Amino acid sequence: MVSSASAMLGNLDYSIIGIYFSAIFLLGIWFAKRSHSAEDYFLAGRKSTWPIIGLSLFASNISGTTLVGLAGDAYATGISVYNYEWLAAVILAFFAIFVLPFVLRSRVFTMPEYLERRYDKRARVYFSVLTLFLTIVIDTAATLYAGGLMLKLFFPDTPMWVTITGLATFAGAYTIAGGLAAVMYTDSVQAVILLVGCTVISVIAYNTVGGWDAITAAVPETKLSLIRPLDDPGMPWLGLLLGAPLLGFYVWCNNQFMVQRVLSAKSIEHGRWGALFGGLLKLPVLFLMVLPGTAAIILFPELERADLVFPTLLTHLLPTGLLGLVLAGFLAAIMSQVTSTVNSAATLVTMDFIKPRWPELKADRMVAVGRLVTLCILLAAILWAPQIGKFDSLFKYLQKILTYAVTPTVALFILGSFWRGANATGAIATLGLGTLAGAICFVLIEVTGTFHLHFLYMAPILFAFSCLVLVVASGLKRGSEVSDVENYVWTVAGYRAETEALKALPWWQNYRLHALALTVIATVIVVSFR
Repeated sequence: MVSSASAMLGNLDYSIIGIYFSAIFLLGIWFAKRSHSAEDYFLAGRKSTWPIIGLSLFASNISGTTLVGLAGDAYATGISVYNYEWLAAVILAFFAIFVLPFVLRSRVFTMPEYLERRYDKRARVYFSVLTLFLTIVIDTAATLYAGGLMLKLFFPDTPMWVTITGLATFAGAYTIAGGLAAVMYTDSVQAVILLVGCTVISVIAYNTVGGWDAITAAVPETKLSLIRPLDDPGMPWLGLLLGAPLLGFYVWCNNQFMVQRVLSAKSIEHGRWGALFGGLLKLPVLFLMVLPGTAAIILFPELERADLVFPTLLTHLLPTGLLGLVLAGFLAAIMSQVTSTVNSAATLVTMDFIKPRWPELKADRMVAVGRLVTLCILLAAILWAPQIGKFDSLFKYLQKILTYAVTPTVALFILGSFWRGANATGAIATLGLGTLAGAICFVLIEVTGTFHLHFLYMAPILFAFSCLVLVVASGLKRGSEVSDVENYVWTVAGYRAETEALKALPWWQNYRLHALALTVIATVIVVSFR
């Protein structure tokens, strides 16, 4: 058993972290000099290639909240939390085949703008406001809280709000200056650091407990299985089948801060390859971020809070120097998501509210507005972040909020992508009634405890209700769909035409083969740990 005393940072650790921060900041400032237009600032000039897109997707999603949440949930309920990760690969494959081409051809800046193209302005305003709210209370604030939780172990006498403010200030500095290009290229650097850091701590954790045989001998079988029974408190198999994909679809296909990376692609091909590469990077997460949390069951059986698992692994297992490197990787994850979310929020406000209200606004003024909005979002997230400590689990906090908030918009995107009959009348009815239903269920289940139902069961129920409202309300007023609706709806004829075009390409350029391979690898992992 390792010592229970917290490790102290040495001079070498501080040097490594300092060098990292300096390099990232200078990289961000360098990109600031290259942002001359709104398209440069908000979409990196639409010049991003697939490796940058994939690395940025991974780094933005595998944030401090995910690192802390995955290890914590593996410790508390088992490795079934990894289902969210392999599902991401399958969902990104679906996105690349069926939805991404329409989004990129529309040349929009934001996903709410795309929703306006498919339905009307009311849908755009609603989704933009919802996304901004979730950006503050989930994406940005939760990430800052995870970073504050980590740094609290190293600086126990420093109030958490001080460390949170410090993290936000640094991340905001180069994001405000450089825009999406700065975010994506620093994300790419940070993704590599993050993978190296997690590999190091995983190897040490496995060796410390005595390897996989020691884990299977000491840890209950229920915590080493991905497919769980219907009454499982973490992720029942029916919830995995019906609920988790809906939450994943929002995160990867609707959420502005994720899709914005794909919107910056130089072509549809690079957008597709980037999305699939991001999905591929999600698959090793089981071994690098989830199973170390399982090893912690043996190493630290009496932790008072599951969210402390990942920080405890770092502070107790790593020697001076190595601790600084891995901590830099963790802080890299914090920076990645904070920069990603605040830049996407600035894009939403500027393009969905400021530009439509003042269309004559010049590019430099729009960039200035975007920088001001970034600052405001950071301040709001700093104020909310300390409140997250009142919830039992960071990862459960994220998933539950999404369950009750996003199902109406997921219904609009999914049904609207395959059914041309979905129209503006149905959309506004779906958003209104779906949101009301979600709010009522949240109060009855999560607040008052009037009845109990797993949130992954609530997601498909609310989704089915939203789809029903969309179908019925759309049928009440036929003919209100947009005139060019065929540009936003997948068809068999279009798929067949693309199939013919793909025959002229070598196999290694065929994104459908990449998507199939990604799905097969994910399936093999699930079967191996079922």
